Amino acid sequence: MLPTESSPPERIVYSVSRLVQEVRQHLETGFPLLWLEGEISNFAHPASGHFYFTLKDEAAQVRCAMFRNRNQLLRFQPRNGLRILVRARVSLYEARGEFQLIIEHMEEAGAGALRQAFEALKARLAAEGLFDATRRRPLPALPRRLGVITSPTGAAIRDILSVLARRFPALPVLVYPVPVQGETAAAAIVETLRLAGARRECDVLILARGGGSLEDLQPFNEESVARAIRACPIPVVSGVGHEVDVTIADFAADRRAPTPSAAAELVVPDRAEWLTRLAATQQRLGRIAHTVLARRRERLEWLRQRLQHPGQRLIALAQRVDELEQRLDRAQGHLLQRRAARLAELSAHLRRHAPLHRLHQLQQQRGNLALRLDHALAATLARRREQLAALARGLHTVSPLATLERGYAIATRTDTGEILRDARQAPPGTVVETRLARGRLRSRVEMSLGEEKDENDNK
Repeated sequence: MLPTESSPPERIVYSVSRLVQEVRQHLETGFPLLWLEGEISNFAHPASGHFYFTLKDEAAQVRCAMFRNRNQLLRFQPRNGLRILVRARVSLYEARGEFQLIIEHMEEAGAGALRQAFEALKARLAAEGLFDATRRRPLPALPRRLGVITSPTGAAIRDILSVLARRFPALPVLVYPVPVQGETAAAAIVETLRLAGARRECDVLILARGGGSLEDLQPFNEESVARAIRACPIPVVSGVGHEVDVTIADFAADRRAPTPSAAAELVVPDRAEWLTRLAATQQRLGRIAHTVLARRRERLEWLRQRLQHPGQRLIALAQRVDELEQRLDRAQGHLLQRRAARLAELSAHLRRHAPLHRLHQLQQQRGNLALRLDHALAATLARRREQLAALARGLHTVSPLATLERGYAIATRTDTGEILRDARQAPPGTVVETRLARGRLRSRVEMSLGEEKDENDNK
């Protein structure tokens, strides 16, 4: 049923998430990459590795986020109060509905002079026609030898060789070592381009280095390097820095690649792709398969346009993770405070109920027991002394010394030490020692009376 003129218009109800998502899409598609200059404040660097800060000037401020894959390329450490120059895209943090900037590149504001010089040189050389597309030479479809002008110890040469080993390992590579940073780098690059052009050892050249700040890339922004690229008779592919880095050498080169790895992919064919094409031409139903693939590509492109890029979702989730991490840190802090207060309360309770009184009682009991032990030990020793004295008296009664006290004596021959029990044991002339109760007597026998008595008895 068609609505009449008097019928109210159809009400369109948005959810909050739908509104925020569409606003974010309008912001990101409605603004190009922007250059902004301002001062850093509220800088935060959580464990995720991302940077969060506020970029402000005298009249306004805006929230900014620089994710780890971008801030790892920085040559300086951002801090509060630092004035910077950034290249950013406009976005919206959906979880809180906050307007923000996603920083793609950051440099200290002092690099503005180099950028002005860069733009002036670029405009002058472009007006001269040095960058005209008509002057660019085509790249060979299958080069016989590839020349690489770069530092032999940098990451760029490793990335290039890795791509070549994967895509076309049979291609010979000749490395022209040059410094890619510093005051002598530009002159060395110019001389190497001249030498490579004179030798004609390669069919195509790659001029490459890794990413860096504007100061690091300055050798590739020199006029002499740009003119040497155009004067070289061999096609030159520029692969300097990362995707966001643009140099004068990129405009002067025959082809510009966003990275050294992409430059390697430009100059050599894909071996797997060639083999796939050869196999396809050998199939009788090649054209039918090509048609089906074309329709599927159209379908995939249509679906891709409807599907939100997962990178955007990952960015939003990364910010959400950082927010939850900060909340968790605060919750842990509160929990530790409560536990510390409880511990203090229990410590005070323990001090109030300390077992000092019981310990004092045990100490008194130990003193009493020690005193009783001393008394018992003294009594036992007294009894033992009395027993010992009684035994000593009994022993003295049966001792030979007691016999001596009664007037008896012990006679001993001095020469043999033999105790005399018979007078015949001591003939006349024998020296005899007599032991009395007190002292000793030494005498010589003149007559043995015991023998005479025996003789008289025999008569």
